[in-house]
Amino acid sequence: MMTENFNPLNKLNIFSTKGIQMRTFHITWITFFFCFFGWFGVAPLMPLIREQLHLSKDQIGNIIIASVSATIVARLIIGKLCDTLGPRLSYTILLAVGAIPVMCIGLSNSYESFLLFRFVIGIIGASFVITQFHTSMMFAPSVVGTANAVTGGWGNLGGGVTNLVMPLIAAGFAGLGLVSHADSWRLAMVVPGVILLIMAVIYYKYTKDTPQGNFSDLHKTAKKEKKGTFLLAMKDYRTWILALAYAACFGIEITVDNVAATFFMDRFGTTMIVAGALASIFGGMNIFARALGGYVSDKVGKSYGLKGKGLLLGGMLVLEGIGITLFAQSQSLGMAIACMLLFALFLKMANGSTYGIVPFINKDAIGSVSGIVGAGGNLGAMLVGFLFKSASLTYADAFHYIGIGVLVIGIIVFITKFHIRQTAETNILQPALQEA
Repeated sequence: MMTENFNPLNKLNIFSTKGIQMRTFHITWITFFFCFFGWFGVAPLMPLIREQLHLSKDQIGNIIIASVSATIVARLIIGKLCDTLGPRLSYTILLAVGAIPVMCIGLSNSYESFLLFRFVIGIIGASFVITQFHTSMMFAPSVVGTANAVTGGWGNLGGGVTNLVMPLIAAGFAGLGLVSHADSWRLAMVVPGVILLIMAVIYYKYTKDTPQGNFSDLHKTAKKEKKGTFLLAMKDYRTWILALAYAACFGIEITVDNVAATFFMDRFGTTMIVAGALASIFGGMNIFARALGGYVSDKVGKSYGLKGKGLLLGGMLVLEGIGITLFAQSQSLGMAIACMLLFALFLKMANGSTYGIVPFINKDAIGSVSGIVGAGGNLGAMLVGFLFKSASLTYADAFHYIGIGVLVIGIIVFITKFHIRQTAETNILQPALQEA
């Protein structure tokens, strides 16, 4: 009779659902997918919302900033909660609470009320921290970068799918006569909210915090080992460099998720459905690109250690920055799509590469490190959001300046010394190096 494996897996078989590790793996990325769906569900509907609520460019810019601002604080809090309550309860609470503003945003009848709902919905973005933490608990050092990248990438795919699906859902409700075309976005947003509530129940019932059991079952040990995790994370300069790197990749990703559909409509005169489909191409790259970044990071780590992982990340960011500047200068729709695919590849690989390093900073503070780095991504999105609200800058101008900024950050990361310290993280990195 076979017994269940209570240790982190040292092999990732994405087609397997056996064992608590793989069951958690699949439930985690699916949950994160729907979190992205709820977080950015209104993004492809903004042209419709803009017309009905009479929003100015400045107001839309504020809405873009609001959509990622609450996530900054939420990710810091959630990171700490993961180290204490555990990922299972943390995710369940976040899903239940986050579903409320997603379903209620349709009640907005003014710029102010819409801005408030869009701000609160941003807490759902903290789901990423739990996703990465939970995956890190389930997989061994030799494959944790790949596992984190796959769950993160397939979850981020929700940001692309929502650009394609939400306009169709809204159009479907209007076509059935359930609501007018102008109000179709309101009813459409109920769909992702209900799904989040369903996932809250599934996550609570069918996952565990670790292969050994839930934190509540390991309360005494967990309490002793998890004390002061946030301070440990903050004191390591590598945490902040990774936060800066994540601002330059994931921060730009969610910005593009927010503005891509509007950009294609305004610059090239496409319809809302076509613009949403084009924007979905960007998000669709997550089906493989982020996972590829994590996989390459793991391979480089086995041969060149943490230093090699850092050099790889810096190189990805430099290439991303170059791609964004080319995208900004595109004069035709075809060229814009080609350049978007180029920078999307390196951006999403950089996402995966960043979280291929995070678990090795401090094994006793994985949640806190993950939270700070994740918050850095949203801080980056919030800051570049000011470029898109500027009356003196076009969206193309904003992308041009973003490309330059990402290039500079890539150089900073490239010259940063990521090395193995003779501390707690050595215990989890060394086995991976020995396997090479």
